[in-house]
Amino acid sequence: MYPPFDPEATLAALASGPGVYRMLDGDGEVIYVGKARNLQRRVTSYFRRGADAPKTRVMVQQVRDIQVTLTHTEGEALLLENQLIKALKPRYNVLLRDDKSYPYIHLSTHQAFPRLSFHRGSRRLPGRFFGPFPSAGAVRDTLSALQKVFRVRQCRDSFFRNRSRPCLQYQIQRCTAPCVGLVDEVDYRQDVEYTAMFLEGRDSQVVEALVQRMQGAAEALDYEKAAQFRDQIANLRRIQERQHVSSAAGNLDVVACVLRDGVAAVEVFFVRGGHNLGNKTFYPQLGGGESQASVLGAFLPQYYLERQDVPSRILVSEDPDDLDVLSEVLSAHARRRVVVHRPQRGEWRRWVRLAETNAEQSVGRWLLSKASLRQRFQALQDALDLDATPVRLECFDISHTLGEATVASCVVFGADGPVKSDYRRFNIADITPGDDFAAMHQALSRRYTRLKRGEGVLPDLLFIDGGKGQLHRAEAVLEELQVDGVTLVGVAKGPERKPGLETLFLSGRQAPIILGADSIALHLVQQVRDEAHRFAITGHRQRRAKARTTSVLEQIPGLGPKRRRLLLSQLGGMQEVYRAGVEDLARLPGISQALAHRIYETLHE
Repeated sequence: MYPPFDPEATLAALASGPGVYRMLDGDGEVIYVGKARNLQRRVTSYFRRGADAPKTRVMVQQVRDIQVTLTHTEGEALLLENQLIKALKPRYNVLLRDDKSYPYIHLSTHQAFPRLSFHRGSRRLPGRFFGPFPSAGAVRDTLSALQKVFRVRQCRDSFFRNRSRPCLQYQIQRCTAPCVGLVDEVDYRQDVEYTAMFLEGRDSQVVEALVQRMQGAAEALDYEKAAQFRDQIANLRRIQERQHVSSAAGNLDVVACVLRDGVAAVEVFFVRGGHNLGNKTFYPQLGGGESQASVLGAFLPQYYLERQDVPSRILVSEDPDDLDVLSEVLSAHARRRVVVHRPQRGEWRRWVRLAETNAEQSVGRWLLSKASLRQRFQALQDALDLDATPVRLECFDISHTLGEATVASCVVFGADGPVKSDYRRFNIADITPGDDFAAMHQALSRRYTRLKRGEGVLPDLLFIDGGKGQLHRAEAVLEELQVDGVTLVGVAKGPERKPGLETLFLSGRQAPIILGADSIALHLVQQVRDEAHRFAITGHRQRRAKARTTSVLEQIPGLGPKRRRLLLSQLGGMQEVYRAGVEDLARLPGISQALAHRIYETLHE
């Protein structure tokens, strides 16, 4: 049985990207599956006052837990939602009676003049099928785009056989009129072959031709025509996006482990017949000092030796110790060969990255849970020898690039996690560029002058990202403003800035405090410090970009003017660049996998 559900911490930890969410009742049964372009915004909408329908209000009252699966694109989320609804049959979802919901494109290659058409249902017809596609609209957009490029007929056979003169499609250059013999079978078959090549993903020649035509139209000042070519490129790119929840991966499990701040999450994805059937998260109890590989090595035998349905292949994110022995033991248990390995490239590696992304999100949600935070606040009281458990924490950080666009951040944590409504940023001005002490002095003065005026609540603990120098500067500011009752702590990074080796300097105490790497008090300090750093650097980048009045693409290392032009022209504009996944970007000429990751992360951070 799940405890009473308090949605605040769960909703605060949800990612803002695309994915699928599952709502569970008190018995652990999935009662609803949904997909969203923005998970946090969509799931939060259920818990606002005045739900849309009585059914929704009744469903929300039964929710005791929410599980999410992140995807690369909204299209992937739609496919995964469809698969999970069919597998789980949640009682609050609309359930289909058959397995014919995915639309396909059918190419009737058995005919002299093949037809390209929309198809939904059993794939028993002669010819070739391409798909599945996320929606009927995506198929229709595809057919429309292909008709403009390849001019393969899309009319019904009865219409085709009874023509005596070309139809309107020929007049508007959407067909070559094979019905009345205006194109021979050889030339028509070449168009059919190009169509099949495009649908298979071998489309670089087609896109390059459209790019050249778009550039030619722009040079001739025919901007309307250039915009049409741009839209065609965008449509062609959109219809051939890779979907990572349907593939040729076969039957396998994907297991990824992420260890952060003393918390480990193991994410297991179940892939059957090339379809992602969902995932499950485990939180192993740690003894201290473990690595991700050791956690994974301990998890795998415990999990799979109690299962009868061990898949023949298990993909892992780390190489556990005694990998050969593990494969041998699992093979003996399953009575057939079981391969456990860590892929380095290709489609299997993409599955592992997806599992790692979800494990990262799971760790973040756990760290923000109320029970975890309560324990950490109490541990922090013991570690710093405070008279009472702190209730409110604040942390300041400074971010700039060689002194340019300096921004200070202030983040606030309470007993329930981050208090984002109280976050503040300070644009620092009138200081020597690069003077972090002066920047900190200005930010603290502005912040606590307002608090002294009664515009906010003073914290119990104030963390300063820095060593003794920054701590002394903070002490001077608080003394000048006569702020009492706030305990100051400087957080100095360890050697080589390695997490777990931080030194804490407590105001009024000579000896520094060094906590063990497995201390949950230190994990809380790291969490607050990292959040302040994230908030500061995001503000700095925004201010720097605004000052330079440049595109965000210009901030990406390795993406020069030529590649930026290629990116925009090949994808059909900035909006389509935002929509593209990592694999879509990496397929462009001159864009490596590493650069594609940088582009995606910069646009979606």
